[in-house]
Amino acid sequence: MLNDRLEGLSEYPFQRLRDLIGGLKPPAGVSPIVMSIGEPQHAYPDMVADTLHRHRDLYGKYPPIPGTPEYRQAATAWLNRRYRLPAGMLDPDRNLIPVAGTKEGLYLIAQAVVPSRKNGAVPLALLPDPFYPVYAGAAAMAGAEARLLPARRENRFLPDFDALPPSVLERTAIVYLCSPANPQGTVADVDYWMRLLALARKYDFTVIADECYAEIYAETPPTGALEAAARLGGSLDNLVCFHSLSKRSSVPGLRVGFVVGDARIITAFTKLRSYGGTQIPLPVLHAATALWQDEAHVVENRGLYQKKFALAERILGNRLGFFKPPGGFFLWLDVGDSEAATKALYEKAAVTVLPGAYLAKADDGTIGKPYLRVALVHDLPTTEEGLTRIRDVLG
Repeated sequence: MLNDRLEGLSEYPFQRLRDLIGGLKPPAGVSPIVMSIGEPQHAYPDMVADTLHRHRDLYGKYPPIPGTPEYRQAATAWLNRRYRLPAGMLDPDRNLIPVAGTKEGLYLIAQAVVPSRKNGAVPLALLPDPFYPVYAGAAAMAGAEARLLPARRENRFLPDFDALPPSVLERTAIVYLCSPANPQGTVADVDYWMRLLALARKYDFTVIADECYAEIYAETPPTGALEAAARLGGSLDNLVCFHSLSKRSSVPGLRVGFVVGDARIITAFTKLRSYGGTQIPLPVLHAATALWQDEAHVVENRGLYQKKFALAERILGNRLGFFKPPGGFFLWLDVGDSEAATKALYEKAAVTVLPGAYLAKADDGTIGKPYLRVALVHDLPTTEEGLTRIRDVLG
């Protein structure tokens, strides 16, 4: 009666977290602090409400799957500025369409690019370990076999694609890579992206560059996969990149981003989304257009995150394997046993975090187990209080 591919899906991490702490009681009278989910809590820009209200009459119209020309042009112009792309590399009408936040797009894209067989075998989906759980769900429901590549401290938390034998690469249909990474904040440099793209074109698989944290960084703007494509001559073959306003502009509830890349894939993906994709309401597209055109609020937003990392550095210091990541807004703390630490923090300090074990599936079980993912998404006082409680309980 049910799709048997559903058996390939494990419980989603936040359900596992609820199950883990569901029978526990936090201390009475202590205000809870949720640092388990990467939901930006900064105030969203005023232009959002103003633009939504100004275009509110458009809620009465069905929005087109490809969005509006103005949205596609604004997103393309932002990419050109952000990644210093050569003129004409991107065509806003062929290479880009909006998505309802990157989660939806990252899941659906696998349905468009994973064939039923690859070189006579079940196709492979290569995922970093640990990883954003949607990658594994997308692979399973597209009929691919997930192959997990360790992303440990000793390899800068980046999977080693160069070490894979041809027998694996020949079966590969799709590769997911997040940069800055969720959860570790690692950034792939341009040479890394270029080597991965070269492999994709040699063995004909699709690289999915998840770059939703690209505008949250410490000092140097993270390299994008499109920069690597430009270095390789400007072709977008075998590459699609996902970007979102959720983190960049603190509008996670607006549910709007875009996918950009190989025109063949964008055409196929548009066809697929015509059947099962979520359309973006026209007032939302107007607000998103304005957000892609503005940088002032992004600079302010980024500065708030850096103040919180400064707090973390002051409060945690050299405890719990603390390191300041080059991008993203997570801490990846080494606590020995992430489930035990999660329970202790909830019971003793009313702080909710996410066990790293719930984001990793390595056969040896060691990659995620020692780590906690802590989301620095609250205001400065709440963040300081949460980090202090973590130090007092675990440090």
